[in-house]
Amino acid sequence: MKRAAVFALFGATILLSACTGMQSALHAEGQAAVALKQLILLIVIVCAIVWSLVVLVLARALLRIHRERFDDRRERKMRSAVYAAVVATVVIISGLTIASFYTTHAIGQAAEDALTVRIRGQQWWWQFIYVDPISRAEFQTANELHIPAGRDVRLQLEGADVIHSFWVPSLAGKQDLIPGRTNTLTIHAERPGVYRGQCAEFCGLQHSHMALLIVAQSEADYRRWLEGQQRDRAPPGDPEGAAGEAIFMSKPCAACHAVRGTPASGTTGPDLTHVGSRQTIAAGLLQNTRGALAAWIADPQTLKPGNNMPLVTLSSDELQKVSAYLESLK
Repeated sequence: MKRAAVFALFGATILLSACTGMQSALHAEGQAAVALKQLILLIVIVCAIVWSLVVLVLARALLRIHRERFDDRRERKMRSAVYAAVVATVVIISGLTIASFYTTHAIGQAAEDALTVRIRGQQWWWQFIYVDPISRAEFQTANELHIPAGRDVRLQLEGADVIHSFWVPSLAGKQDLIPGRTNTLTIHAERPGVYRGQCAEFCGLQHSHMALLIVAQSEADYRRWLEGQQRDRAPPGDPEGAAGEAIFMSKPCAACHAVRGTPASGTTGPDLTHVGSRQTIAAGLLQNTRGALAAWIADPQTLKPGNNMPLVTLSSDELQKVSAYLESLK
């Protein structure tokens, strides 16, 4: 029964994600995405014109091939046509190459006041590290990146284990995360909204379940979110949550996860200090509800086979209390 319930929840959440988490490079909402979309449309239009011309010339040749003799005059005309086609090909390819170069160069620029966020790709989740530019204090979130709308954000991309690829098509192009190397990418959301992203480089068994959300907010909302995230966890406000915290600290959970303001300081899994405020868990696999938290804790390997979270044996009562505690971490 427990496994059947887990599978039912899994199917429902996947369907919900599919309906609400669409992503498309043609749905451009950022400066880089708009520039890339314009480049794509330019290439498509030019290629469509070239293809149409080739088809027209081919059709004309097929219709006239039996009605004309190949004399010297005809051969000279064909030679001239070939030369013209070669020159046109060189001009078109050169023009598209130059357009691509300048587009790529332009989207890599960032304003001096750009926010900087470090991103580490893990199997199979995203680690976001915010560093205060003045105090150098930092905090971490997972799978949900908050940014101020209307402002450049410089991403420093690193791979923790294998090569991943950061791709949020509505905001920017793809950029790889390579172990031992730092790549950079600039994103800019024109207006507040939620933009879905995905790992675009095959990175293992759960590559397709390595999604992320970028939440663009107004400057005031972003500042409020930032202040809240910088605080340690608030003590549980009810007996069930307090009991759940005690169970969490007594189990292997505290060895793998960090919850600031508690003895839990693990670095293997995502930081859970404010996990209750995130929209999804397990890198976009499940909507963040108490039931989903309980299902994930109860059997993570059924929901996401191969992930690094081991099965922690909990009674039904313990599971309810731990899920209540995690839901309260906002």
